[in-house]
Amino acid sequence: MADYQQEIKRRRTFAIISHPDAGKTTLTEKFLLYGGAITQAGSVKGKKNSRHAVSDWMEIEKQRGISVTSSAMQFEYENFCINILDTPGHQDFSEDTYRTLMAADSAVMVIDASKGVEAQTRKLFKVCVMRDIPIFTFINKMDRDAQSPYDLLDEIEKELGIGTYPMNWPIGSGIDFKGVYDRENQQIITFSGHGNKHEADSTYLPIDTPDLETRLGENLHATLKDDINLLDVAGYDFDLDKVRHGKLSPVFFGSALTNFGVEPFLENFLQLTSSPLARKTADDIVDPFDSAFSAFVFKIQANMNKAHRDRIAFIRICSGKFEKGMDVDHVQSGRKVKLSQPQQLMAESREMIEEAYAGDIIGIFDPGIFSIGDTLCSPGKKVLFEGIPTFAPEIFSLVRQKDTMKRKQFVKGATQIAQEGAIQIFQEINSGMEEIIVGVVGVLQFDVFKHRMENEYNVEIIMNTLPFQFIRWIDNPEIDLKKLSLTSDTKKVQDTKGRYLLLFSNEWSIRWALEHNEGLLLSEFSRG
Repeated sequence: MADYQQEIKRRRTFAIISHPDAGKTTLTEKFLLYGGAITQAGSVKGKKNSRHAVSDWMEIEKQRGISVTSSAMQFEYENFCINILDTPGHQDFSEDTYRTLMAADSAVMVIDASKGVEAQTRKLFKVCVMRDIPIFTFINKMDRDAQSPYDLLDEIEKELGIGTYPMNWPIGSGIDFKGVYDRENQQIITFSGHGNKHEADSTYLPIDTPDLETRLGENLHATLKDDINLLDVAGYDFDLDKVRHGKLSPVFFGSALTNFGVEPFLENFLQLTSSPLARKTADDIVDPFDSAFSAFVFKIQANMNKAHRDRIAFIRICSGKFEKGMDVDHVQSGRKVKLSQPQQLMAESREMIEEAYAGDIIGIFDPGIFSIGDTLCSPGKKVLFEGIPTFAPEIFSLVRQKDTMKRKQFVKGATQIAQEGAIQIFQEINSGMEEIIVGVVGVLQFDVFKHRMENEYNVEIIMNTLPFQFIRWIDNPEIDLKKLSLTSDTKKVQDTKGRYLLLFSNEWSIRWALEHNEGLLLSEFSRG
C-alpha cells in the first residue's frame, strides 16, 4: 500500500493555458526536453520546416501552426511523474479547453510580456477560478520589448481578480534584458542570449557581487535596488494556502524560446503544487488515495491513427490504481467493460502501459460507447462524478453531403466528431440525418469539421450559414412543443440525445418565448 500511495503522491497534473501566440506550446516542449521525453523541440510556426510542435499532431494544426485539440503528455522529472495537458489556445476552442481544465489539478497561465492579459486568457482563467485550482503565471518573451512588470502584475490583479507574488523580478527587457532577480535565494540569474540564439546562457550571482553594477549597467542596477525594496514593502506576502486555492498566483518572468527561466519555474512549480486533488461526485467526494479505481472521460478523439481508424477516450484517473485489462463499471450505461489497449500519448506517438495511478491521464480504446463526462469505476463502487457542461454554440450551419451515395459515411463522420465535442449536431424534430444543423463556438471549428470529413471520412460536404445566434435547451421536457408561442424566426430542434431546444435569431425572440409561454424554462447549457 505504501508504494501505491507514494506513486500517487509524486504525481502532478496540470494544464497550460494562454492566449494564442503567448508561447504556451514552446513552454510545454521545454518541459518535455527537461524530462527527456523529446530530444529536439519543434517549431509551431516553421511551416516550411519538417519539425512541428510535438503536441500539435493533427494535420490542420501542422498546416496552420496552431493548437486546435488538447494533447496529453507524461514525463518524469526529479522523481515527479508529470502529466501535462496542453490546451488549445485559439479563441474558437474554449469549450475543448474547458473540458481539459476539468481534468487538471492546477494551471500554468502563459502571458506575453508585451501584450499582457488578453481576451482568451480571461475566459480560461474564469474556469480555473470556478474550480478553485492553483494558478501559476509565466510571463514570457522578456527578451523582447515588454510592458513594465508593475503594469503587468497590476493588470493580472485587476483583470482576473487574483493576487500576485513575483517569485523573480526582471532586470530590463528586450535588447536590455539582463536576467532576473531570484527573490527567495537573493541572487541574480543573468541572461545572455541575443543574436537569435535559441539557448540563453545563465550565470548565478549573489546580489552582493562586487562588480554587479558593471555587469548590469548603472541605470538597471539602481532600478533593481529600488524594485527589491519596493517589492518587500508593498507587495503581497507569500501564502501557500492562498496559492493552493487559486487566490494568489506565483509569477515568474522568463523567455521560453531561449529556455531562460524555464527550469527554475518548473522546479518551483513542482514544490508548490500538491499531489492529485479529491474530486466531487453527485453526493460525495472521492479521495485519490482510495484503493478503488475511479475515472471520468474528458475527451474523445477518433482517427488519431489513420491506419487503424480507431477511437480513443482520454480518461482522468481520480482514485486508485489502473491495471491493463481490468473490468470496470461504465456507470452511464450500467454495463461492465474491459479497459483494453491502455496507452499514454505523446502527441501522435503512443506507448502501451500496464498500470497507472490517480492523477494520470491515459487513453483507452473506445468501441463507441463512451461520451464526454462518463464515469468509470471499480465494480460495486457506485461513483458518479459531476457532469461536464455542454455550452451553447453561437454559429450555425445547415450541412449535407455532396454525394448522396455517401450517406453512411456522412452520418458516421458527423456523429463521431460530435461525440468528441468538437461540434454539436441538431436536427429538426422527427427528421432524419440527410441534412443536419451543426453548431460551433467559433468559425475555425467549421474549417476543422470540413477538413476532417474530407480527409478522414472521404465525404465532401456543403455548408450554408444559418441566421441563428442563440440556442437554448428546454429544461421542462413535459411541455407541449406544438403549443409553444414563438416568433416566426425561431426554430424547434433536438440534439443527438433527443433533448429539445430552440434556435433564436436575436435576444428579443428569447424574451418573447419566455414572456408568452408560462412556465417555460430555458438554459444556456446542458449537463448531459
